[in-house]
Amino acid sequence: MVKLKIYDTTLRDGAQGEGVSFSLEDKLRIVKKLDEFGIHYIECGWPGSNPKDEIFFQEVKKIKLSHAKICAFGSTRKPDSKTSEDANVQALLSAGIEVITIFGKSWDFHVKKALETTLEENLKMIYETVSFLKSKRKEVIYDAEHFFDGYKANKDYALKTLEKAHEAGADCLCLCDTNGGTLPWEIEEIIGGVKACFPKISLGIHTHNDNDLAVANSLVAVKCGVNMVQGTINGYGERCGNANLCSIIPNLQLKLQINYLTERRLQMLTEVSRFISELANLPHRENQPYVGKSAFTHKGGIHISAVRKHESTYEHIDPLLVGNARRILVSELSGQSTILSKAGDYGLDFTKNDPQVKEILKNVKKLEQMGYQFEGAEGSFELLVKKATGKYKKFFDLESFRVLVEKRGIKDIISEAVVKVMVNGERNYTVAEGDGPVNALDNALRGILEDFYPQLKEMKLLDYKVRVLTEGVGTIAKVRVLIESGDHEDTWGTVGVSENIIEASWQALVDSFEYKLLKDFEKKLH
Repeated sequence: MVKLKIYDTTLRDGAQGEGVSFSLEDKLRIVKKLDEFGIHYIECGWPGSNPKDEIFFQEVKKIKLSHAKICAFGSTRKPDSKTSEDANVQALLSAGIEVITIFGKSWDFHVKKALETTLEENLKMIYETVSFLKSKRKEVIYDAEHFFDGYKANKDYALKTLEKAHEAGADCLCLCDTNGGTLPWEIEEIIGGVKACFPKISLGIHTHNDNDLAVANSLVAVKCGVNMVQGTINGYGERCGNANLCSIIPNLQLKLQINYLTERRLQMLTEVSRFISELANLPHRENQPYVGKSAFTHKGGIHISAVRKHESTYEHIDPLLVGNARRILVSELSGQSTILSKAGDYGLDFTKNDPQVKEILKNVKKLEQMGYQFEGAEGSFELLVKKATGKYKKFFDLESFRVLVEKRGIKDIISEAVVKVMVNGERNYTVAEGDGPVNALDNALRGILEDFYPQLKEMKLLDYKVRVLTEGVGTIAKVRVLIESGDHEDTWGTVGVSENIIEASWQALVDSFEYKLLKDFEKKLH
C-alpha cells in the first residue's frame, strides 16, 4: 500500500483564485480545521511577500497542532546571487517553520524566457537553495514547476533539474502540471520515466485543472506510486483552479482503498468544504461531487422510485460516509415516489395509490405550470402537503396589506407597509418602514405576530431572489420570488408567483412565517 501524504495549498495556491480572499483570522481558523480533518501538510503562504503573511507565520506557531505540519513556500534563489544573501530565502528561514517548499524551473523555455538566465545557472539555483535549507535542518519539498511541459520539451534537462534537487537532499520531489494541460496517459508515461531514472526518490504530484483533469491526473499519479498529493479544498486556485481535494480524498479512500483518514474524519469532508467556502466568501458549488448539495439529490420520478427501493440504484456511495445527505426534489418531473418520500420526511404514511398522493401530485404539476418551483422551496411544499392532508394549522389570516414607496428629495426613498391580520379572532393593524417594500412588509408582519409568537424573533430572512418567468413583455411579466429563511436550527425556502412582484414576495414571506410557526408547534407536540 502507498504511504500517501496529503498536502493542502488552499491558503497559498488556492488563495490565488479569482474572488478568493482570506483574512488573517480566516487563515488561522482554516489551519485548525484542516489539522482536525487530518491533512498532513498545510502550505500557508509566502513569508515576506506581504504584512499579513508575516504576522500569520508568527501567530500560527502558537497553535497546538495534533496532526499537520505547517509549510512555508518560496522560490529558489535569484540568478547570479548568493543563496545566503537572498531576501526570499532569508524570509523563509525567519518564519521559523520546520517544512519549506521551494519551487524551481523544470522547463528550459521558462528558464530562458521567464528567468532570463542560462540552463546551467538554473541547475545551480536549484541545488544551492535546497542544500542551503537542508543545512539549516529543514524538511524540504521541491516543487518542480512546469515539469510535465518541460519533460515533453526537453526530457534530459527536466530530469537534470530533479537530479540536482535530489542530490541537494530534497525530501520529496513534487512534479507539477502548472499549466494544467497534461493528459492522464501522459502523466502515467512521464512518471514511469522519472521512476525508472530515480527508483528510490519520494515523488509528489501537483496538478492544475485547466483541462478539467486535475483530479484524474492526481489519481493516475497515485496509481503510479507517488507518495504525496497536493491540492486545495473545493479546487480553489488560479485560472481554472487546482486539483480538488474534496474529490481526491474520497476517491482515494473509498475507491482505491487507501485508508489514511479515520471514518469520523472522512465524515467531516462536507463540513470542511462548506466551512472554507464560507470563509472564502464564495458560494458553495452545489453540483460539486461528494460534498455539493446536489451530489446526492434526486429529481426525476424514475430515479426517486428506484432510490426508495435501494439507494445504490442511483448513488455510487452512501452520502453519510462524506458527511453529506440525500435529498429528494419536487418538480414537474415528480412522480408518486417523490410525494411518498417527502411525506415520509414529514411523518405522513401514504400508500402508493392513496388518492391524497395523486391529488398532491396533481396540485404540484398545476402550480409548476403556473411558474412555481419547489426545488428550492421545501418549506412551501411541506405546507402544501399538510394543507392537503389536514395536518396544517392556521396561525393568522391576512385581511389586507398596502405598500407605499415615496421618494423624498434626490436620495431618500422611503418604503412603508400597512398590514392588517387576524390572530386568534383579534384584528390587528400596524405600519412599518423598511429598506425596500419587502423589508417593510416583513417588519410590519413581525410587528404584529411577534407579540403572539415570540419565537419569530429568532427567524431571519437570509436570501431573496427574483426570476422573471415571461420574457419579452416588460414590466407586466410574471415573476417568481424565492425566499430563504432560517433560525438557530434550520433553513428553509419558500416561493411566490405573480405578475405583481410585491404579491409574489408576500406569498413567499407568509409561507416562511407559517413554516416556522408550524415547525415549532409540531415540535412541542412531540
